[in-house]
Amino acid sequence: MLYLGPIPLRGYAFCIIIGVFVAVWLGNKRWIARGGRAGTVADIAVWAVPFGLVGGRLYHVITDYELYFSPGRDWVDAFKVWQGGLGIWGAIALGALGAWIGARRRGIPMPAYADTVAPGIAFAQAIGRWGNWFNQELYGRETHVPWALHITSSEGGRVPGYYHPTFLYESLWCIGVGFLVIWADRRFKMGHGRAFALYVAAYCVGRGWIEYMRVDDAHHILGLRLNDWTAIIVFLLAVTYIVVSSKKRPGREPVVEPGVSGGSADDTEAAAEAEDKAEPDPAEAEAEAKDEAESATEKT
Repeated sequence: MLYLGPIPLRGYAFCIIIGVFVAVWLGNKRWIARGGRAGTVADIAVWAVPFGLVGGRLYHVITDYELYFSPGRDWVDAFKVWQGGLGIWGAIALGALGAWIGARRRGIPMPAYADTVAPGIAFAQAIGRWGNWFNQELYGRETHVPWALHITSSEGGRVPGYYHPTFLYESLWCIGVGFLVIWADRRFKMGHGRAFALYVAAYCVGRGWIEYMRVDDAHHILGLRLNDWTAIIVFLLAVTYIVVSSKKRPGREPVVEPGVSGGSADDTEAAAEAEDKAEPDPAEAEAEAKDEAESATEKT
């Protein structure tokens, strides 16, 4: 931790703030490319980010309640977010609620917004994980690999030594997930929330094996850590959504923001083709009818 005079500058908070800025910046670029207005992503993020922070903290405190409410612990520590402890599952769940409120106020379809910000969220997670390096937390088993994390603190039951930096592994995985979603969205024109579901499913795969490497205390169910079970369940739900949504609502939304014409060139062209097929131009139909009548008269 650094100090600016009497003001503490905490690395964990900086990582979260930088991650939020990256997510909003990338989300704004993708939203404009989809035909939305500049600034809409940031306006909705004003709702999503606070909700996400509260949700992430609540999930952590609930699933690790003994750290704050067991004998000898101070429950006030539950509010000290800067010391670490944000559960991504709670952050995404409550953050989505905040985004839904913001999107609803602007009349924007929530699935389209979620698809747009999905890669940015993955990159934000990648940056945010480096906050664990500052706090010397979330590491795996002892190791002597060149990139091992050197734990120097014995606070909180830590044993100084060299350990697998699981926060680094998760950070790299999240970067890969972000690029995967960008590629898949361009290649398959994913819409109606499917790009976001792909981000969720891909993240869960990585979180599963990374969670297995961690050695910090955690609740276990049938031999698996609680977060492993969460990753499995959420993965299955995300994949199911992709399959069902692809059948019920193929393609993606041609318009993502009311009152804004445009969208990407591919979306605009696809929408125009669909409209031409569904509703022929009356003027063209009348001209064709006249041509057919004149042709019939000439033949007789």
